[in-house]
Amino acid sequence: MKKAWLTSPWTLRLLLLLTGALTTFAYAPFHLTIVPVITVAALCVAVLRATGWQQAFWLGFYWGLGWFGAGINWVHIPIEQFGGVPLVFSLGLMLLLSAYLALFPAMAACLIALFKSSKALPVYLAAGWLLLETLRSWLLTGFPWLSLGYSQTDGLLRYWAPLIGETGISMVIVLTAAALALWLQRRQWKSLLFIIPLWLAAPLLQPLHGWSLTDHKLDVALVQGNIKQELRWDPALESSTIRHYMELTEPHLGTTLIIWPEAAIPRVEILAEPFLHELDALLAEYNSSLITGIIDYNFYTDEAWNSLITLGKRQQNDTAGHYQPGHANRFEKHHLLPIGEFVPFEDLLRPLAPIFDLPMSSFSRGSYIQDNLLANDYHVLPAICFEIAFPRQIAANFTADSQLLLTVSNDAWFGDSIGPHQHLQIARMRALEFGRPLLRATNNGITASIAADGSVQQKIPQFTAAVLTDQVQLTTGRTPYSRYGDWPLLFVSFGLIIMAVKTTLPKKLAK
Repeated sequence: MKKAWLTSPWTLRLLLLLTGALTTFAYAPFHLTIVPVITVAALCVAVLRATGWQQAFWLGFYWGLGWFGAGINWVHIPIEQFGGVPLVFSLGLMLLLSAYLALFPAMAACLIALFKSSKALPVYLAAGWLLLETLRSWLLTGFPWLSLGYSQTDGLLRYWAPLIGETGISMVIVLTAAALALWLQRRQWKSLLFIIPLWLAAPLLQPLHGWSLTDHKLDVALVQGNIKQELRWDPALESSTIRHYMELTEPHLGTTLIIWPEAAIPRVEILAEPFLHELDALLAEYNSSLITGIIDYNFYTDEAWNSLITLGKRQQNDTAGHYQPGHANRFEKHHLLPIGEFVPFEDLLRPLAPIFDLPMSSFSRGSYIQDNLLANDYHVLPAICFEIAFPRQIAANFTADSQLLLTVSNDAWFGDSIGPHQHLQIARMRALEFGRPLLRATNNGITASIAADGSVQQKIPQFTAAVLTDQVQLTTGRTPYSRYGDWPLLFVSFGLIIMAVKTTLPKKLAK
């Protein structure tokens, strides 16, 4: 006689919680690329055995709670260390965020329960998964972290990225997992005949990626200052921080493009103008251009923007620097991080706890579409920190002139966790999708230069003050994904779900 705990619904939920947590090993720094196929298949098998949509919902929820609870465990670090919140409460807030995110795989599990009688279940689930992940990337400003496709930056499916993007790769993973589940549960093997070529033929797609290497190489220098987070906004250390960056940079004056990370200059722009003018002239003298993070603050309107500005030569034939206060050759962050960069219901929440009153947590939002930065005649498409996780924003700002992708960040908030490794992996996927080399400059790591095929050329270890120098080979041409984005797959997925509902729901209601 079986023990009661073996057949308890809570035992199955616990197993799915652990299975979802294993999905974390698919991402950096572990790179076990086959893991999400196995863990999503396990979820599908469990839901196929469920007795109703309510049970399916909770199975999906616990799977998702494990997925996000383990995968974004680093979220609690800034809440505890810099938000003045005790560990137990910071972990509680992290679990609350994970529970919200777990609602999306829970809804996907309901789709499995709804369409499980259909032989087309893998296709319907993949379509529904894409629509739900699109919703997750938009709702409440969006949090698309740990999307399944990122697991393939070093996997076979990476060759699909220039054609269908990370979101399309996620669909292939779910399609594969659901087909595998049907084979395991019902011995329906015919769908696998369609799935296997999607994997095995992936390397043959290289001629279709739409871009090619040019003979042109760009000299770059990426400066990693490694300023401790608790010291970055100390007014007494402003001058020493600026001096530190200058000392790291001076040996590399003459490099075509120099990058400083997010908010590298710890002084609002209007107060830093004398230094900016001096640096602008010095860079032009050495035929260099520099892109740096800085806070733009308007004393009259009390608005602030997390910005990137360019200094030195705007065009190669310039004889002087081009910096002027408020000049247009800048980028203002659009996709702000809740709590960290803006506080919803600010008047209500700020008095409650220090976490709602972090330094620089009241930014204004930049425009969704902005001009590329122009530095020494190079067109650079920027994204600040969290924004690199939003491919549709990159696509909206990508033009035929865009030569280089750039993301700057300050991952010192997350300590020695898996978060910065995941962040780098996300940036690598953007290079793959858009067929352009990408530069990633961070305060304390991981700073890296990334080729257009997503491979890391050079990188600086974390917690090290250093300068990365490299020659980045530029590309020409456009990937299909850079032209069409997610729209074709969204259109097809929406149509498939409508078809599924029309063909499946009447049968359900007739029973």
